[in-house]
Amino acid sequence: MNYSPKFPVKWVKFMVMILSIVSTGIAAGWTDIPRLSPTRGIIMEDPDLLSSAAVSDDLQTCYYPQTLDHFNYQPQSYGTFQQRYVMNFKYWGGANNSAPILAYLGAESPLNVSLTAIGFLNDSAVSFNALLVYIEHRYYGKSIPFGSREEAFKNASTLGYFNSAQAIADYAEIIMHIKSKLRAFYSPVIVVGGSYGGMLASWLRLKYPHVALGALASSAPILYFDKITPSGAYYSVVTKDFREASESCYQTIRNSWSVIDKIASQPNGLSTLSMIFNTCKPLTKSSELKIALKNMYALAAQYNSPPRYPVTVICRGIDGANETQDILSKIFAGVVAYGNLSCYINQQTNESETTEGWRWQTCSEMVIPIGIGNGTMFQPAPFNLTSFIQHCKTIFGVLPRPHWVTSYYGGHDIKLILQRFGSNIIFSNGLRDPYSGGGVLENISESILAVKTVNGSHCLDIHAQTASDPEWLVKQRQTEVKIIRGWIAQYYADLKDILFKQ
Repeated sequence: MNYSPKFPVKWVKFMVMILSIVSTGIAAGWTDIPRLSPTRGIIMEDPDLLSSAAVSDDLQTCYYPQTLDHFNYQPQSYGTFQQRYVMNFKYWGGANNSAPILAYLGAESPLNVSLTAIGFLNDSAVSFNALLVYIEHRYYGKSIPFGSREEAFKNASTLGYFNSAQAIADYAEIIMHIKSKLRAFYSPVIVVGGSYGGMLASWLRLKYPHVALGALASSAPILYFDKITPSGAYYSVVTKDFREASESCYQTIRNSWSVIDKIASQPNGLSTLSMIFNTCKPLTKSSELKIALKNMYALAAQYNSPPRYPVTVICRGIDGANETQDILSKIFAGVVAYGNLSCYINQQTNESETTEGWRWQTCSEMVIPIGIGNGTMFQPAPFNLTSFIQHCKTIFGVLPRPHWVTSYYGGHDIKLILQRFGSNIIFSNGLRDPYSGGGVLENISESILAVKTVNGSHCLDIHAQTASDPEWLVKQRQTEVKIIRGWIAQYYADLKDILFKQ
């Protein structure tokens, strides 16, 4: 039976953007590390959030004169830039009651989308009587040093202040500023982040325990560095997701790569492939097509969330094609099912600030060695650190530091180290998320806890709750709230005991 999905115009507009970004990266020969984004799945469902967010009247936008360089005492380090943060006082119990503060740590994108997409804070605010704070990451959105994006991204010298250590120092400084300004000295702070922002939340708790009482780190692959996690873990999970959705779909995808190679090697083969996949312009090499397909499958798996379940959508398209059709026509049916466009694969687009920013971050410190091993539905493509380093050097003139994250934040022997050192961190993961392979999936101690769901996808637990949420997702969020409530109750008990003794 043919499956002919219908999509809103908003979804089609998003697919134009996303497939064109993918193909732009391919054309540039970019060594791909999939984006770490907590809101990308939400944008798929509502692309209008890209340009504007339906900001509530309860939100107050503020700017803080942030220090350019927290770790150096050269004269230029004392420069400042305006860093954006947003507050919501609607549910706050006030400083006199030492009511909690929930602080969202922005990831690698402008803050706008997060204000509506990251619903965990707003959904929890009433029960916690919490002040809500959302802080934008430096070099994204409106939090741009050096006066303009053009100057900030000018070269490696201006980009040198763009890293995670500076970012969590920013967050700590703003949180302390807010507490001082509101005289909320005893209000406990819980930091929340997803994906890269989840890494930042866990690292801030470890580096600045006096600033944050606890952290909820959603889909944070803090172990996907420095050979702690096998490089092929990401695409192994992608494969598992598709195979669980449909064995025949998995086999079709697995067998398609050699067919693409065979056709590409023939006279006029690229023209044939361009025609089969209705490309927006003629293919110049088969890798354009193969990488675009690979990234589509990865994106679908990473954000394989209800109610749409894009992996299932693609597989219905592939499996629903006429049985007499050739294998690539079936693959194209999956592409069309994912997003019905006028043309595919290589649309022309300008590079977004998020893509450019993430490229710098992966070329400096966020070296996540993702490759494709044997036994997946993809052609093997091991991560080549030498090639990656050379590519980054060509683009930015600097060398990546693949060991820095584990040197600065840790990661090796994490249970042995953190069970005696760290506390009050929730690592939440959905096992359908390819990045869960580099996440913390087992409890480290009584207060560093892993909360995982078999069917969850990337950062799903910190998205806004809906009436259609499955029961397992509702229970995951309830578990997280219960844990945080316990931290805060213990904090108040400790505070009361200390003040009583004074």
